[in-house]
Amino acid sequence: MSPDPFALTCPRPLVPDTVQMAHGGGGRLMKELIEGVFLPALGADPQGLHDSAVVEAGGGRLAFTTDGFVVHPRRFPGGDLGELAVYGTVNDLAMAGARPLALAAAFILEEGLPLDELAGLVASMKAAADRCGVRIVTGDTKVVDRGKGDGAFITTTGLGLVPAGVEVHPRRVRPGDAVLVTGDLGRHGIAVMSVREGLAFETPIASDCGPVHHLAAALLEAGLDVHCLRDPTRGGLASVLNEIAAAAGVAIEAREDDLPVDEAVATACEILGLDPLYVACEGRMVAFLPEAQAARALDLLRAHPEGAGAAVVGRVLDGPAGRVTLRTSLGTARLLDLLSGEQLPRIC
Repeated sequence: MSPDPFALTCPRPLVPDTVQMAHGGGGRLMKELIEGVFLPALGADPQGLHDSAVVEAGGGRLAFTTDGFVVHPRRFPGGDLGELAVYGTVNDLAMAGARPLALAAAFILEEGLPLDELAGLVASMKAAADRCGVRIVTGDTKVVDRGKGDGAFITTTGLGLVPAGVEVHPRRVRPGDAVLVTGDLGRHGIAVMSVREGLAFETPIASDCGPVHHLAAALLEAGLDVHCLRDPTRGGLASVLNEIAAAAGVAIEAREDDLPVDEAVATACEILGLDPLYVACEGRMVAFLPEAQAARALDLLRAHPEGAGAAVVGRVLDGPAGRVTLRTSLGTARLLDLLSGEQLPRIC
């Protein structure tokens, strides 16, 4: 008997055998790429992944991180590629509880890039480094053929010192923790998209590109029991919550009414069919600490201009490991899963 040609079947999901743009978006495909290609070959512990690695050296602990920056366009409202490279790396060091010390920078330049533009990007890097109190101490430059490099890519490596007694890691997150963010969400991704696509909104939207290491230091120096810190870049807040929930083996519930989303960003996302919870930030921090310390943490964060919009947006639960839900304004629960890729590629 021949198979029924009209029978309904569930096709096997397509698994790409080449690198896709979605592999760099901070979502499920990027997770599969890391866990399927890099970790088996390099022997890294998937449960040990964090924004920075912490290594023992000379009786102390150093935080070490590296990051590539390929944003398009290179200049956007509120920032540019140069300062983004510095702030992004400094912030990654801070997420391990480290005090940033020094940076290295590697430039991949395309033949034909105007030298005036390059000089402007380097000047932005210097100004950003001065603001963060770090020095760019070494680097490298390579030039590729015209049409092979999209103008300029920058890779930065950062080194920081982790104070004695500080242990900030996703594995320390536990039920009863509060989830805090230091400001409104989704601003960077929408700012980049607005200039990339030539969109004009009634209210201009500028990126939140900036450093958060001083906010992290404020919590740690006050003696709060900070369990984990993370900056919600690619994939936004929702992806961060999924990564932390999976690493810590906990469930997380966010509350829609408490999420700080600027009205202009929310309107832009509604028009474009985007979810601001998955849109990147570049000057925000997510903190996990005991709920009893949340009020004190808010006071410390709001004492800084960059943390004036800080809010408690959720809590950690003893539920199914890795499950993230959003408690909506209507009182219902919506699952916040990892996207396959990224709503907005090339935003950092």
